[in-house]
Amino acid sequence: MKKNKTVLRIVSLVAFLTLGLNVTAQEKPNVIYILADDLGYGDLSCYGQKILSTPNIDRLAKKGMKFTDHYSGNAVCSPSRAVLMTGQNPAHVYITGNSKAEPGMDSEMTVLPELFKSAGYVTGAFGKWGLGDTTAKDNRNPLHQGFDEFYGWKTQVTAHTYYPTKMVHNGQEVPIKKGTYVHDVIMEHAFDFIKENSKNKQPFFCYIPTAIPHAAMHAPKKLHKKWRKKLPQFDTIIGTYYADPEPTPDVINPIAGFGAMVEHLDNQVGQILKMLKKYKVDKNTLIIFTSDNGAHHEGGHNPEFWNSNGPLRGGKRDVYEGGIRAPMLAHWPTKIKAKSTTNLPSAFWDVMATMADITNQPIPNQCNGISFLPTLLGNTENQQKSDYLYWKFTDWQATKHAVRIGKYKGISIHYNKSKKHKEHTAAFELYDLSNDIGEDKNIAVQHPAMVKKMKKIINDLNR
Repeated sequence: MKKNKTVLRIVSLVAFLTLGLNVTAQEKPNVIYILADDLGYGDLSCYGQKILSTPNIDRLAKKGMKFTDHYSGNAVCSPSRAVLMTGQNPAHVYITGNSKAEPGMDSEMTVLPELFKSAGYVTGAFGKWGLGDTTAKDNRNPLHQGFDEFYGWKTQVTAHTYYPTKMVHNGQEVPIKKGTYVHDVIMEHAFDFIKENSKNKQPFFCYIPTAIPHAAMHAPKKLHKKWRKKLPQFDTIIGTYYADPEPTPDVINPIAGFGAMVEHLDNQVGQILKMLKKYKVDKNTLIIFTSDNGAHHEGGHNPEFWNSNGPLRGGKRDVYEGGIRAPMLAHWPTKIKAKSTTNLPSAFWDVMATMADITNQPIPNQCNGISFLPTLLGNTENQQKSDYLYWKFTDWQATKHAVRIGKYKGISIHYNKSKKHKEHTAAFELYDLSNDIGEDKNIAVQHPAMVKKMKKIINDLNR
């Protein structure tokens, strides 16, 4: 992939200049990146969701671009976020699974918010950081990674409740009034950040890693009640969900809670769109909406009822498509053609390169990604493509690898020795995603050359 970067940089800059994107500081496009947590590929109505509707998020697709083959950084929260921030694929990023330790990022790297800072942007992050203690005095803290402002949970573990006793604002813990649905406090901080910088005509990068719809399945009381009336058959109580050391209140009808959470987030996306228009920065703001991995089963959530992963196999913690293929929408009026769709295979590690091109900055040396700016601008003939996409996910059960080359997807799983499994490597799996998006038919035997090629990639990346 590195050999393509120089060519890509030239092509992207030509597109940038041709379309008038090499602009003054006041005209630099604002960027709002909304990262849902555990939202499945099929959880938005524009991706086929039938039970609930997401009209405001769908507007991003109707007036922008829908990606059908975009992938998250990994199959769970922390490593996926690490990929996004560093631009490294899972072969090179420092973490490939969730860990209570939540180590910070390498201070020698240029991470995503620092890229924007070097381009003259104000930067803010609001929600679930997931990459270390946000009160720390080192690189675990987002304020030490290029963000000017942060409001959110202290750690990834404490983000398992929407009713905490305290949150963190700019490195300091602040108390929260009992009974406060803290997601709304987070969003108010994000709204204020957008308002202030829109009014001041200051280019900004607003990163909103919301915890919705991650468990616990807490939702605003009014909306939760509405969805309980729609789905009374699921009125069971799910007790305390892990969020040590914060309390986690019981949830009555977590399935209704999911519907309420997604509707609430959709309403807030509508508020952002309205706000941008009010302050006349809507045409100069790129909004990207996506998810960090596939749908989960925790806290009483039932992805099968919601068909959360649509036609895809698996979910969170899998390297099958359901664990890593993510919805992604890009909305940028006057720059992105309305109702456009792309099947360009892309992933979180491409975001860094894309933002470097958008802000006219050099792509950081550690970045493994390829800019998809040409695709956003409709300049597909000049869009470079990755030689392959690669994922590595590790947990207590196994180490899982996945490789995508063109239409082919390969999977290799090595199970750790446990009560459930003997230590062994499962047979290599190969699927043709062009006619088997559900990864039902293993065609490894019919394509030995492709299997050999993918195994070599895995072995080379893990020496």
